[in-house]
Amino acid sequence: MSAIKKVVLAYSGGLDTSIILKWLQEEYDCEVVTFTADIGQGEEVEPARAKAQAMGVTDIYIDDLREEFARDFVFPMMRANAIYEGEYRLGTSIARPLIAKRLIEIANETGADAISHGATGKGNDQVRFELGAYALRPDIKIIAPWREWDLGSREKLMAYAAERDIVVEKKADGKAQYSMDANLLHISYEGGILEDPWAEPEDDMWRWSVSPEDAPDAAEYIELDFQGGDIVAINGEAMSPATVMAWLNQVGGKHGIGRDDIVENRYVGMKSRGCYETPAGTIMLRAHRAMESLTLDREVAHLKDELMPRYAKLIYNGYWWSPEREMMQTMIDESQKTVNGRVRLKLYKGNVEIAGRQSDTDSLFDERIATFEEDDGAYDQADAEGFIKLNALRLRIGARRKG
Repeated sequence: MSAIKKVVLAYSGGLDTSIILKWLQEEYDCEVVTFTADIGQGEEVEPARAKAQAMGVTDIYIDDLREEFARDFVFPMMRANAIYEGEYRLGTSIARPLIAKRLIEIANETGADAISHGATGKGNDQVRFELGAYALRPDIKIIAPWREWDLGSREKLMAYAAERDIVVEKKADGKAQYSMDANLLHISYEGGILEDPWAEPEDDMWRWSVSPEDAPDAAEYIELDFQGGDIVAINGEAMSPATVMAWLNQVGGKHGIGRDDIVENRYVGMKSRGCYETPAGTIMLRAHRAMESLTLDREVAHLKDELMPRYAKLIYNGYWWSPEREMMQTMIDESQKTVNGRVRLKLYKGNVEIAGRQSDTDSLFDERIATFEEDDGAYDQADAEGFIKLNALRLRIGARRKG
C-alpha cells in the first residue's frame, strides 16, 4: 500500500465515494485527487466539491463534460441505434469510457500512481472503468475498494460514515436512497425494494418524468432536424448535442416518456433489476430510426441491425476503446452520410409516435414507384413473376424431393 503516493478518485460525493475517499486516506496514507464529471447530473456537482474540501482534499477536478459526452459518446452510439437486450438504452454504460479517459488524463497531469473508483465487485462498472483505463494507459494501477475492504453492506457503510462524520443524503424516513446514477442520457435506480423483481417501483422514486397517467391530455408535436445521423436542430432552432438532450429530457419527462423497468444480464454473470428514465434517448432512438427508414439503402439498414446487438454489447461490457468497436463505428458513421432530413414526432402519455419524415436531398422513397395508383410505367408489375419464380426455385426443387 505504501507504494501508492497519489491516487485520482472518481468522486461523486455520494455515500460510496465519500467513504472511499476517507478509506484511501487512511488505508493507503496517500494524497487523493478527486475528479467529478459533470455530464448532466446538475445539483450533484458543487456539493461534491464542498464534501471533498471538508475531507481535506486540495486538488479537486470538476469538469463540465456535457458537450463532449453528448457529442463524442452518446451521439455516435445513437447513430448505431444501440440498445442492449432489446430494452436497455445504455445510459450508465456510455458514460464510463469518458470518465475513464478523464481519470487517465488527470493521472498524467498530476503525476498520480493510481486511479480509484467506487464500482462494486458485483457490477459492470468496475469492468468498464478498468478496461477503459488499461486501454488508455496500460501501466496504470487501479484501486477498487469494494474488492479490498470488509464494508460489504449498506449498513456497514452507513456505520463507517457515522463514525467519521461523513455526511450522507438520506430519505425522510432516515433510510439511504436508492443507488442512483444520473447523466444527460438517463437516471438509473437500483437497490432497495427493486432487488425484488416482483415489487413495483415506488411512485416517488422517479425524478425526471411524470407518470403517463398524469401527463398532459393534449399531445405535443416536435420536429427534429438530422444531419449526418445527428440531431442538429429542434423545431427549426439549431442546438448543440448537449442542448438537444437537455431539451428532449425536459419535454419527454413532461409527457411521461422514457421509463423502463428491466432485468438485465450483467457481464459478470448475474441478473440484475434496475429502473431507468431515459426521455431524450427514447425520443432520439425513435426519431433516428424513422430518418434512416427514409434515407438508408435496404441492405445497409439490415446490416446495421445485424451488427447493432454486437455493438451494444461492446458498450455494455466496457469495450468502447476496443479496436473492434472503433472499426464498427467507422462503418456506422460512413452509413450516416445520407441520414439527413426532418422527423416530426407526436408525444403523448408515454408514447413517441412518428407523425412524418422527409428528406429533400437523400430520400430513397419514390412516390411514383410506391403508389397504389397508376405509376406511368415506373414499375413493371410483370417483372415480379420472374423474380418470384427464381426465388422459389430451390423451394420447388426441395418440395419435389420430399414429394
